Amino acid sequence: MIYPEYLKKGDTIGICAPSEGITESNKIKKLEAAERQLIELGYNILETKSVRCNYMGRSARPEIRAKEFMELLENDNVKMILFATGGNFLCEIIDYLDFDKIKKLKPKWMQGYSDITGISFLFNTILDIPSMYCQTVKDYAMRPLHKSLIDALEIESGNIVSQNSFDLYEKESFPDDFENKDYLYNLTEKVKWKNVLGGDKITIEGRALGGCLDCIQSYIGTKYDNVRKYIEKHKSEGIIWFFDVYEMGTAMLYRVLWQMKNCGYFENCNGIIFGRPLFVRNDYDITFNDTVKEVLSDLNIPVICDADIGHKPPQLAIVNGAILKIISQNGKGIIETYLK
Repeated sequence: MIYPEYLKKGDTIGICAPSEGITESNKIKKLEAAERQLIELGYNILETKSVRCNYMGRSARPEIRAKEFMELLENDNVKMILFATGGNFLCEIIDYLDFDKIKKLKPKWMQGYSDITGISFLFNTILDIPSMYCQTVKDYAMRPLHKSLIDALEIESGNIVSQNSFDLYEKESFPDDFENKDYLYNLTEKVKWKNVLGGDKITIEGRALGGCLDCIQSYIGTKYDNVRKYIEKHKSEGIIWFFDVYEMGTAMLYRVLWQMKNCGYFENCNGIIFGRPLFVRNDYDITFNDTVKEVLSDLNIPVICDADIGHKPPQLAIVNGAILKIISQNGKGIIETYLK
């Protein structure tokens, strides 16, 4: 794994929008508040031209989005790329990325989630370049910063942290017109990790691989599918898959996991951890967790659900490509990160 240089105060953070852009007034306010706070924390900010543009779910044409992303990758002054937001059409830019050129560049930290999986997942599996699966830039408007946001910066700065599951999570966010300049999370629901397979106490260790399952599905069987080679390369450590589901019925969830299983994606797998799904339809009255248990039980590996990963904040900072040690017991969890 080719790790980037650690982030330092005085470094420049580049912000780009490889999927959707930011145009709504309240989200622009969050973006600007986030940039101000990152500057207060000691970083410089470089925002690309298309961040504040949006048309039909895209910040710009795919070749322009790819160009702006590549410009940040090639800019030696930029030490981290913090993505503006997710969306639905990041896959359009992949054909415009020069992977051979990227291999020759110094890697840098990249942070985002949801549709950003198209970058983080492929950079991990094709280029052995890790990235942070965690919040996008707007959440850095929050005052005080939630611990999850601080932890992400700490890991990227080389201060490796052991992260504990949180006490409460957000079921429904405050409305966009919520008059709170600090943009706090609406934490109302009790966090409870569930050991769906593997016993009352689960301890797993391995190399992290994953992201938004809705997005990963798009790359299965394409020319960018390097997953089986990646798994073989890291078989001595084993793989921990982490999944975040944005929107999926349980019948679709079953089919996607079945497809991955029959593509060999779960070979040399030490365990799987799912975040809290955002939108789920329980087809045939079958729940998300029951679906996971049904389709994955024959793998004889531990499976954890409802972890602090993904679209229902707060979310733990997961380094896609790092070695993780995960412990889950009594509804609580610990994730330790090792950059090796």
